[in-house]
Amino acid sequence: MLGEMDMHRRLRVVTLVDGIGLSGGAERLAREIVLRLDPERFERTFCVSRWSAAREHEAVEAGALAGLEEAGVRFLGLERRGTWDLTAWRPLISLLRSGADIIHAHKIGSNVWASVLGTLARTPSIVAHEHTWSFQGQPLRKLLDRRLIAARADAFLAVSEFDRERMIAIEGVDPAKIIFVPNGIPEPPPHEAVDIRRDLGIGSAAPIVGTVCALRPQKALDVLIDAAAILADRLPGVRVVIVGEGPERPALERRIGEYGLDGTVIMLGHRDDVRDLIGSFDVAVCSSDFEGTPLSVLEYMQAGLAIVATDVGGIPDLIGDGEHGLLVKPRDPGALAGSVARLLEDAGLASRLGAQARERQISEFDIGVTVRAVERIYEGLASGLTAADLGAVP
Repeated sequence: MLGEMDMHRRLRVVTLVDGIGLSGGAERLAREIVLRLDPERFERTFCVSRWSAAREHEAVEAGALAGLEEAGVRFLGLERRGTWDLTAWRPLISLLRSGADIIHAHKIGSNVWASVLGTLARTPSIVAHEHTWSFQGQPLRKLLDRRLIAARADAFLAVSEFDRERMIAIEGVDPAKIIFVPNGIPEPPPHEAVDIRRDLGIGSAAPIVGTVCALRPQKALDVLIDAAAILADRLPGVRVVIVGEGPERPALERRIGEYGLDGTVIMLGHRDDVRDLIGSFDVAVCSSDFEGTPLSVLEYMQAGLAIVATDVGGIPDLIGDGEHGLLVKPRDPGALAGSVARLLEDAGLASRLGAQARERQISEFDIGVTVRAVERIYEGLASGLTAADLGAVP
């Protein structure tokens, strides 16, 4: 808690993440928030724990660093070589001890370290931020959330009401510590669209079904590929485009080959033109087994796309079934294919759902809403309020 004299200076905020936010949604959101915090009220540092100085000269990373510098955000890269590379934390500990007011961590690993290091450095306020809850069968993570993170953090942020309920009911986290803060995304700047169909060699008449995500087991892309096999029989010429990179790629490529879908399912890997790719989709898909509030779904909504998503986690908080998109049960390729085909075959329905999804994203899930909520939490904690006090205020 700051004294009355100190309340007139800027709050010193340190954001802690694993990566700089070029792919993963949580790190990307963290960077968007820190870029938009009011510089008149907050002195900002963005700390990336798994950083390599060699990346500073790579184009995409250099662009992200330039954006932080332009916004007046200090960057601190820690070159951690492994989980137990404790010496790599020294620059962060020094920074916290030099007078940081708040450390705000994102995701389980950073939440753990912020809880420990923030306590050791006597940082006045520790904020933990969980982005996707699915800890069934992972007793260690549940224990860490309850006994370490929730015990030491002043506020524990959840990105959906579903996550909040599971944190309380299954992990035993004190509900007084949890604050629901909805995710949001920025309105993209104007730009000249690129003809993605031409670049990919897809004809104008071929329907495109697409998804953008990290290739991790959570995303259940095997189910999407199974659905693609069904769609290919029902809608000859359909193309399923998967944008993203990750450890599941070899297994997914084998599955595509086993089905003989090499010309139907197109895996593009990491791309810098995601906005144009999304704009080329006729239907966007989220096939995940579990989710918090996925930024990709918000981007589909922002683009006014027809969406088919699994009815898991915080997705129903974004998409009302039959109102902003269609929801299906997870792990059901038949239902996924059927809903996608329904939207491809009913242009009026697809257009109506896409328009209503865009309206909702603009009004409820804009990055400005998220940033204002985070700023209120920072200033509330600094003035002596508790998470319970802050969570009770809309």
